[in-house]
Amino acid sequence: MRFKVYQEVFEKLTDLYFGVVVGNQINNQQHIPEIYDLMKNEMSQVENNFKGVNLKEYQGIIPYRDAFNQLNLNPNKFMSSVEAMVKRVSKGNILPSINPVVDLVNRISLKYILPMGAHDLDALEGEIAIRFSRKGDTFTPLGEELVEVLDSGELVYADSKRIRTRRWIWRQSNIGKIDENSKNIFFPIDGFQTNKERVMKAAEELEILLKRYFNCQIKKSFIDINHQEMEI
Repeated sequence: MRFKVYQEVFEKLTDLYFGVVVGNQINNQQHIPEIYDLMKNEMSQVENNFKGVNLKEYQGIIPYRDAFNQLNLNPNKFMSSVEAMVKRVSKGNILPSINPVVDLVNRISLKYILPMGAHDLDALEGEIAIRFSRKGDTFTPLGEELVEVLDSGELVYADSKRIRTRRWIWRQSNIGKIDENSKNIFFPIDGFQTNKERVMKAAEELEILLKRYFNCQIKKSFIDINHQEMEI
């Protein structure tokens, strides 16, 4: 299977930069309280550091809001996943523990203020790609069963059959979500050339912690306009 960012995407957003980590043979059925402790510590940091901060003007969030505007998406109505999470935590609303992998992703996302995803590779078909939607593409929102039918031209993560995230980094599908049975997992970290260093550090830390807590096999790489796909 390959991960690919279509050329049409780079034609619209030329400075995109992605960290990609793949973990194989992960045991997500373990009870690992240390991971949630890490996440709780990060939530405390975010609550303290962002109390009273206008996220619309925060340097780490501005590139995502600007990209949404370029994509004709209202960033106030369709808030990027990282902005929504930081906003929630900064108001003292605690993120619940979901499972060790999801908790770890949330912790790193909060630490580096970066959007991160996690997709069950065994639920994907064909490729996993970032592209613009085609008329008739379908999407099932996380936690729901109702299937949505998309128009063309919306930036999405998709496999060969279904949309995996709508509006790029806004909402993930119910299909391919990470649960205790997920073993082979694709972790994208979405960024730009302007926050490239943070993307690289987040990918490195994710690799280290996945090996530490899950003793799993890891593949790591980076995607930009000059390197648009990789084998995962």
